[in-house]
Amino acid sequence: MRIWHLVIAIVLLVMLSANAQQSGADAPSAPVTAQTPVVAAPPSPAFSPGQPEPQLPNAVRQPGAAPVRTVYASAHAPTMDQVVNRAVEREHALMEMLKTRTPIVETYLQDLKFLQQGGAVPVGDHYFLGRMYLDETIDRTDYLKEKSMQTRLMGGFQRLYKIQYRPMGFSWMIYADRTDFDREHYNFRYAHREFLGDVRCMMFTVTPKKNSGKGRFVGRIWVEDQDYNIVRLNGTYEPRPRNAYFFHMDSWRLNLVPGYWVPAYIYSEEGSYGSKDEIAFKAQTRLWGYDLQQSAQGTELTKVLVDSSVKDESATEQDASPLQAQWQWQQQAADNVIERLQTAGLLAPEGEVDKVLETVANNLLITNNIELPSPVRTRVMLTSPLETFSVGNTIVVSRGLLDVLPDEACLAMVLSHELAHIVLGHNLGTKYAFYDRMLFSDESTYQNLGFRHVPEEEAAADKKALDLLKNSPYAQKLDTPGLFLRELAARGSALSALLTPHLGDGFTHKGSVDRMVVLMNSAPALDPNKLGQIAALPLGGRVKLNAWDDHAELTKTTPVPVTSARGKMPLEVTPFFPRLTRYGAVVNASGPANAANPMPNN
Repeated sequence: MRIWHLVIAIVLLVMLSANAQQSGADAPSAPVTAQTPVVAAPPSPAFSPGQPEPQLPNAVRQPGAAPVRTVYASAHAPTMDQVVNRAVEREHALMEMLKTRTPIVETYLQDLKFLQQGGAVPVGDHYFLGRMYLDETIDRTDYLKEKSMQTRLMGGFQRLYKIQYRPMGFSWMIYADRTDFDREHYNFRYAHREFLGDVRCMMFTVTPKKNSGKGRFVGRIWVEDQDYNIVRLNGTYEPRPRNAYFFHMDSWRLNLVPGYWVPAYIYSEEGSYGSKDEIAFKAQTRLWGYDLQQSAQGTELTKVLVDSSVKDESATEQDASPLQAQWQWQQQAADNVIERLQTAGLLAPEGEVDKVLETVANNLLITNNIELPSPVRTRVMLTSPLETFSVGNTIVVSRGLLDVLPDEACLAMVLSHELAHIVLGHNLGTKYAFYDRMLFSDESTYQNLGFRHVPEEEAAADKKALDLLKNSPYAQKLDTPGLFLRELAARGSALSALLTPHLGDGFTHKGSVDRMVVLMNSAPALDPNKLGQIAALPLGGRVKLNAWDDHAELTKTTPVPVTSARGKMPLEVTPFFPRLTRYGAVVNASGPANAANPMPNN
């Protein structure tokens, strides 16, 4: 009996095992997402030299598309040697991607003098603006012609004890080494890990190998921990050639398109407090307009927009009156100018900053009961020199001017002057209604456009602007605009490049303030040692620029208390420290986000 029970139990176990195997064979396999394939093998193939990660060719041309990344499932983190190999590959991939790009590059430099009381004080300045060509040999063309620019070195050239700055040198600082950034020419030593904004990075000390050549990078690089792109460079080049200098630089990149971190900011500085160095300066270099040429070509004749709100009302009685025709003619000229400046990379596309400026302009118009035939529009010019101009009913304000204005009342002062030109009919741009006047190269923009007024119109605009301000919500806050003008007067002789307009009108003439002088004379005395008196901000404090598509937005920074007169830094150049985030990431205000990939082994 027991034997039969044992036989029956064995038969039942065999049947259950067979059913289980059949069920497993019939079950469907787990789906695999095409965009994120999972590989069970270790990640070492992803870091093998000569085998770069596959990239979609259209990913960069379509920055709105979601990035395609390969996720490697592994219990082991990559070694530091593998990280270096990958960083070298990604650096050369960036150079290859940027070969067809021609960004705008702007450098503003302030010469320094070291004073016992005031520290480093600007005593002179220089301004360079051009377009870079990032193909096999980096080159540039300049928007502003300089007679002294005879050679193009990676820094300053000393001749007869005078330093001549070369804009090409600042342009070179976007890469550590354009041709030989590899293990054959450089040593890489891991330093430590740290966050730059929301991005977790590994820091490496980079030094040239012996007999590797001249002009090699020495310093540190920061490598982000997901795709292992270089996001920051800090150092200089050595050995320096005879009669020339390789300046120090701190170069930052932003993740503005999937898979790539593009150069956006470079800060340079030489000299130290109390030193007697031949060279003492600080400089900001900005790059933008990477997608300017490609986006213009890619959208040409590819999209037809139909505005359903437009109605055909072409009856005879709807013909424009002479005054309406004049306004429409001025508007046609303004549209031509705005379109041409944006195409040249000098004007930001319409955005949130324009809405803020238009709100202030409308406050001035409404409180003064002024009604114009068409709404006033505002746009942001992307350059640093402090200037404004108006064409048609559009007011253009430079990014540098918006950066240094301390409050809304100062902005109202700036806009009121251009509004006064519009209200008084001081329009200089009607000749640009003929589009043939727009047919010139981008580099010759400053030679073909200009919107400066004669002194009589400037005086009339100042008087009208004061009337607008006195009847506005800013009437009781005009001390700050007056202090701002006093600061310009105090620094006018030292900062001539910053205060020299190139398309429109500035605030000074030969170092003296000549705009809204009544406001300046009625303002309190300028007291640098009074910490609560902020007459002007440093450069870069208001507007943030997307280097890929040129969109501008207002920066969101935490106020920092000023503890000394040196901390005020009005109109001065300061270092860059952007908060790095990944493309398409949602910024977590509570703290840095954890990276998806495991940290490499030391």
